[in-house]
Amino acid sequence: MRTRITELFNIKYPIIQGGMHFVGLAELASAVSNAGGLGLVTALTQPSPAALADEIAKCRALTGNPFGVNLTFLPAVKPPDYPGYIRAIADGGIKIVETAGNNPAKWMPALKEAGIKVIHKCTAVRHALKAQSIGCDAVSVDGFECGGHPGEDDVPNFILLPRAAEELDIPFIASGGMADARSLVAALALGADGINMGTRFLATKEAPVHENVKQAILAATELDTRLVMRPLRNTERVLNNAGVERILEKEKRLGADINFADIAPEVAGVYPKVMRNGEMDAGAWSCGMVAGLIHDIPTIQDLIERIVKDAERLVSERLGRAFS
Repeated sequence: MRTRITELFNIKYPIIQGGMHFVGLAELASAVSNAGGLGLVTALTQPSPAALADEIAKCRALTGNPFGVNLTFLPAVKPPDYPGYIRAIADGGIKIVETAGNNPAKWMPALKEAGIKVIHKCTAVRHALKAQSIGCDAVSVDGFECGGHPGEDDVPNFILLPRAAEELDIPFIASGGMADARSLVAALALGADGINMGTRFLATKEAPVHENVKQAILAATELDTRLVMRPLRNTERVLNNAGVERILEKEKRLGADINFADIAPEVAGVYPKVMRNGEMDAGAWSCGMVAGLIHDIPTIQDLIERIVKDAERLVSERLGRAFS
């Protein structure tokens, strides 16, 4: 396949693995890259820049293909050592970084000086245009369906992607609701140059998470996610569980008086409990509505090959018949 994204990142297929907390480890990123996509190591899962450097080295030992690093910029009383993480990324020879969270403008000079291509995650066209204006090479456009933070506009990808295509000059990928060949073909038709998959890659053999997580995704339908933290304007789409129900009850009961401390037990420090230990009711963890389209746990190689092969068949046969 050839799109602006495959050419920009020198990858075989325009399929990118989302940077997921306590999931984007070397095992997953290398498997995606080896299968022809673009794998991403999640920087802030690592406790220090030195640990990130080790994870990058581990990933490089597992794949000779391009891979990148996800670096999320979050507001914090004591922020992570972002200069240290960027040095580890540059010193590790990484040439692709996915930024997320706050505007990355402050960090763009250091990234660009290291010859790094930047793709920024956006949930609105206005944010994507801002990313373009500060020098990002590409953007990930995340629709309302996505797991994690969909923003506050609630625009689904059937509208958001063609709007992005109308406004942007730089290439972009579609994120949210992406799971199979239908997703890829639809995203390309709507103007994207590739797709980003998070939840789908969680349900694979190589995903370095507890089996309970994979089985929960397999058992879920498109009706089983919930939006939490909306009163705090930090909306997150998560898979429903007992911990999430506790958050929703607090949000309903406390209304406008709620603050982060009220829900911290169900939000802070949850990912290691869920992803490593399989404590499925510990609290909120990101999951997209696309769970309803996930029916198996394949290897990453099989998944990507299936998506590409089925996409080619969709275009040549089903769509071909429609216009013959």
